[in-house]
Amino acid sequence: MSSLTSDAAAQGAAAVVFRVAACVEYRGTAYRGWQRQQPGVKSVQETVEKALSRVANHPVNLFCAGRTDAGVHASCQIIHFETDAVRTPVNWVHGANANLPADISVAWAKVVPKDFHARFSAVARRYRYVIYSDPVRPAHLAHEVTWNYRSLDIERMRRAAEALVGEHDFTSYRALACQAKSPIKRVHHLKLHEFGRFIVIDIRANAFLHHMVRNIAGVLMQIGCGEKPVNWAGDVLAAACRREGGLTAPAYGLYLVDVTYPERFDLPVRYMGPHFLSALNTLD
Repeated sequence: MSSLTSDAAAQGAAAVVFRVAACVEYRGTAYRGWQRQQPGVKSVQETVEKALSRVANHPVNLFCAGRTDAGVHASCQIIHFETDAVRTPVNWVHGANANLPADISVAWAKVVPKDFHARFSAVARRYRYVIYSDPVRPAHLAHEVTWNYRSLDIERMRRAAEALVGEHDFTSYRALACQAKSPIKRVHHLKLHEFGRFIVIDIRANAFLHHMVRNIAGVLMQIGCGEKPVNWAGDVLAAACRREGGLTAPAYGLYLVDVTYPERFDLPVRYMGPHFLSALNTLD
């Protein structure tokens, strides 16, 4: 092989671009949400991009499954990026984590087909909202659960939640600033689980509107404490007006816990969080 041919082959090999998917966990308390912000404002995206860029030895631009708000956590945020760097999955994981702060971790990484997209390939997303119900404010997990000092009747909350399952216009449950093209979403399940003083709202849907889970949590808590009747959740839904929806629950009880993709992508499966409630991993 001539040197010219050899050089051309080397250039061709160097031009190979891989698409890599990864799973990121984070505690969102210290960040202004997932999305990259103006200079000087901390975001999860920018922090992870800097870590992966060091591993790749070139700038990395991330795409995510869902842009979480300030203070919201994730145990399974799926991302993808493109790179010409040749690294093993272990290299990506260990290299990124060596350059990340303690409140962010990469759980796995995998080379995926070029038609995979962290956001647009997703067919469902799943969130869990964790409430700590007790008269006394907890000293622990203060920014990882939502404290409710009132006694909550979980059976009332369960009955109310039934009205929100299925395909509906969730205008009443979206933020006024929501930019989604359509308020119509399909909720696959909306379950409530009780573990001692913890109540967990577990919701899976094809997609979510801005503040949708937090607004649902706010309505269910008002029903659970007896301020509103059970049928209020359905009445709010039917009103198709955000002003009818009550208070938005705080961000720090919310976790993105799972994103579903077509089986052909064969992404690794990891147990769902939040991790401090390990009993959740036995649930459907």
